[in-house]
Order: sequence, then C-alpha cells, then structure tokens
Amino acid sequence: MSVRAANRQMFLDALVATGKDVVTTDDIKNVCNKIKIAFPQWFTKDESNKVKRGTYRVPGASVSTPAVATETINMQAQVIEMPTTKNRIASVITDLELENIVPQVYKNYVPFGHFDDLLSIIGSNQFYPIFITGHSGNGKTMSVEQACAKLKRKFVCVSMTPETDESDLFGNYVLINGQMEWRDGPVTVAARQGAVLCIDEIDYGAQNLSSLQRVLEGKPFLLKKKNELIKPAEGFTVVATANTKGKGSDDGRYMFTNILNEAFLERFLNTYEQEWPSAKTEQKIIKKELVSLGRPDDEFAEKLVTWAEVIRKTFEQGGCDEVISTRRLVHIAKTYSVFGDRMKAIGLCLNRFDDDTKMSFSDLYTKVDAGANTESIMAQTQETEEQPDDRDNDIPF
Repeated sequence: MSVRAANRQMFLDALVATGKDVVTTDDIKNVCNKIKIAFPQWFTKDESNKVKRGTYRVPGASVSTPAVATETINMQAQVIEMPTTKNRIASVITDLELENIVPQVYKNYVPFGHFDDLLSIIGSNQFYPIFITGHSGNGKTMSVEQACAKLKRKFVCVSMTPETDESDLFGNYVLINGQMEWRDGPVTVAARQGAVLCIDEIDYGAQNLSSLQRVLEGKPFLLKKKNELIKPAEGFTVVATANTKGKGSDDGRYMFTNILNEAFLERFLNTYEQEWPSAKTEQKIIKKELVSLGRPDDEFAEKLVTWAEVIRKTFEQGGCDEVISTRRLVHIAKTYSVFGDRMKAIGLCLNRFDDDTKMSFSDLYTKVDAGANTESIMAQTQETEEQPDDRDNDIPF
C-alpha cells in the first residue's frame, strides 16, 4: 500500500472511531491534528461525502434525510417568520494554512549587516514594522527568512508587482464546486497565524497601497468584501523590502518602482539600509556555496570577490553603470560547478549586460586572475582617468 493510500485509510479509521455519523470541518481538522496528517481535501471535495456545506457523512454511517410533508398553505391567512441565523461565509482552506510555514535553515547562509537587529525585532514577538532598502541581490529578503528560520517563526512572503491589488493581498471569493467561497490572502493568513509578513519589492506595488495602512498599525483590519474584522494574532509583524526608499529610482536602474505615499512610509518604525557584505563575509558565502556544490575552490572565491569589489567601487565613483551582486557571484559559482571553467562561468553570467560592459568586466577578471588586487587596480584606474583618452568606452578598466 502506498503512503498516500495508508494515510487515507488511517484518516477514515480515525473518523469512524469518533463514533459520529456526521462530522463538521472542525471535527475533521481535530482528527487530522490528532493523527498528524494534512487536511483531506480529497474527502471533502467528494460530493458523495457531503451532507450539506461544512458537514460530511462518515463512511459506513447511515444519515437519514427527514421526509418533507406535503402541505397546502394559505399565503393570505398565514405569515411565515424566517428564522434569524447568523450566516457565516465558508472559507477555502489553502496550502498556506495547512503547511508548516516556518522556513528551513539554509546551511550556507552567512549572517551580516543588520541580522542581529532582525533577530531582536522578530524575537521580541512585538508588532514592529520595518523597511529594508538596498541594491538587488544583496540578501535583504533572505536575511528576514533566515532570521525566522533561526527563531522558528512562521514566515509568509508576498512579492509585489504593478498588478498586485487589494484582493491579492487580503483575499477574495473563488468558485468551488459551483459555489462562491472565500479564500484568505497572504496578509490575512499571516495576521491570523501571528506570522512574520515579508512584503518583497514593495516599491514595485501598485501606487495606491493605502489598504495596507491599517495593517501597518498592527490594529484589527476589515475584510471589506467579507465584512469580517481580523484581529492579528500575537507575534504578527511586517517587514518590507525594496531597492529604493520609496522615492522612486532617478538613475533608471530600478524601472517601474513607485514613489510611495509619505503617510504610508511613516508607518514603518525603522528603515534599514542593507549594504554589500564585507569582502571577508562574501568570500565565506562563495566558499560555502562552492563546497556544497562539490567543487571547492577557495582561490576562485577570493578572486571573484575582489573582482566584484572593484566593480562596485568603480560604480560608486560613476565609472560604470552596472554592478556585480552577491547573488550573481553565487550564480557564477553554480555555473562553475557545472562546467568547471572559470572564464566560461563568468562569461555566461555576464551575458545579461551590453557588449562593452561584458568585455570590460571580463578583461578586469583576467587582471584579478593574474594576481592584481583591489588597491592596485583602483590606483591604475585613477591614473587612467587622469590621462587624456580617446576611447569610446567609459569604463576605466
């Protein structure tokens, strides 16, 4: 018998053991928690098991349907009072609610920057919304995820796009078996479960994010379409990450980022500026990646970091328009593990840049590979800039 079949049989046996002929959704959840299996959607979606919405027949039990007596009613002489009941809209249970949303520890993660502050904030279990800004690929989102992993805190991450709307965040109605039922969005799930909500690339979101302002105050917020008030559970908090500070991108590097409303930004307690990791930390990151990929090469890791460091310093001085991120160094390490060729790995990962940038960055690495260090290359760059040069390429190295 397969594991799936065994789990199904175990569930059915546990259901019969309750001694009930009819069970509710809550009864099913209790059974699942007791025998430690996922919610059996295969059972609840089977029409033959349904008695009515939220109520299900236990296999083997006989559930009688009361006969409806035929009666002629004089509508003019009799007033029928409708029973007053509090109707609740059924909710669809999703994987986000059933699965363990505590992230796994990434063995290659090397903490740096504001990681200790993140541990303090998330570990406090307080509502403490923060904004983290920095270049793409420098570990903003991963730092939040790994802080949650270390503290064994629930983590829900949603990536914003220009099309992300209020329904995507809070929830919406969906059509299930011909009936409209409610499905919670990631913000609502995180609030109900007391999780850490990470809103990734928040400056890529729709310009009107005012629907999140109540959430960013840590107060109960209303699901307008469902008319339900959500009271965030203890431990719920929000971390937003972005490549800008919510003021847009003047240099065009981060196109389609929006200028965020000042009232919206004011709701974050602190703003953290995530810098690149130090050379020592970045070397440790790349070395660990290469070891885990089965191709340890400390020399290559050190040279890659030196190469990236020179490019970043040149970028800061206005000498080039692109940078090599920590994420791209990891990509190069993975490519190198496949092909075993340093220059091929670098070349393939530089193909996203224009031809002049590719050639300049590639030539720079050959200098680093030949033994040049950051100081000597930057000194040579300074001398080159001070001399008249008719070359079209603006990149000094």
